[in-house]
Amino acid sequence: MTHQHTAWDTPAADPKGTTPALTSPADLHGHLTAHLGGAARAWLDQALDEAAAQPGIHGPISVWELRLAEAGRRCGPEHADAVRVLILHAARAGTDALTRVYSQGTAAERRSVLHALPHLVDGPDALPLVEDALRTNDTRILAAAVGPYAARHLAPHHWRHAVLKCLFTGVPVDEVAGLERRAHADAELARMLGDYAAERTAAGRPVPEDLHRVLTLTDPTATPPAQSAQHGARGTDGKES
Repeated sequence: MTHQHTAWDTPAADPKGTTPALTSPADLHGHLTAHLGGAARAWLDQALDEAAAQPGIHGPISVWELRLAEAGRRCGPEHADAVRVLILHAARAGTDALTRVYSQGTAAERRSVLHALPHLVDGPDALPLVEDALRTNDTRILAAAVGPYAARHLAPHHWRHAVLKCLFTGVPVDEVAGLERRAHADAELARMLGDYAAERTAAGRPVPEDLHRVLTLTDPTATPPAQSAQHGARGTDGKES
């Protein structure tokens, strides 16, 4: 598949320090240290030391991959995504390692890979993982798939369909990173949203409130979102139609 890649702006870091894709590994670690109990903190420290000592892929399964499977049981499901992202970061997991975890892992492990992408992969090499995730109907995986990595690298055609997929499945569009910037003045997205709204209305079904919100963002006369210096955003000219 041929991809058109554009460097899009992405949201600022999560001020709460709880969203793995939007929070630096250092801040994630600080958040976990403050909220995990003693046994869980000790386990996490050991898991991170093991991953740092033997990064990358080793044989059929690496030690750090085993720790990914234990994260929820050891640290609690509410912290598992952040823990797994930290382990992947400590293991310096590249695209090959992330692909292996994604293809062989549970839904929770796949989600953690998607959250880890903006921390570990600079270019578009991991886009096949995002595109695979966008084919699922698992709403938690979909929400992770439309994060900062997709905002940065997903081609316009695929990004538009990702937004529609969120509307189909009930994933809040607040989960879509870079939504305001990418939707601004996007006439093709506006057309797709209008068609979807018309189909829903003709079938006697309600139109999601999020659809109206995104449609408003496509208005070319609206003031475009401010550029974010933090993420070194470049212009969004030349959108694919």
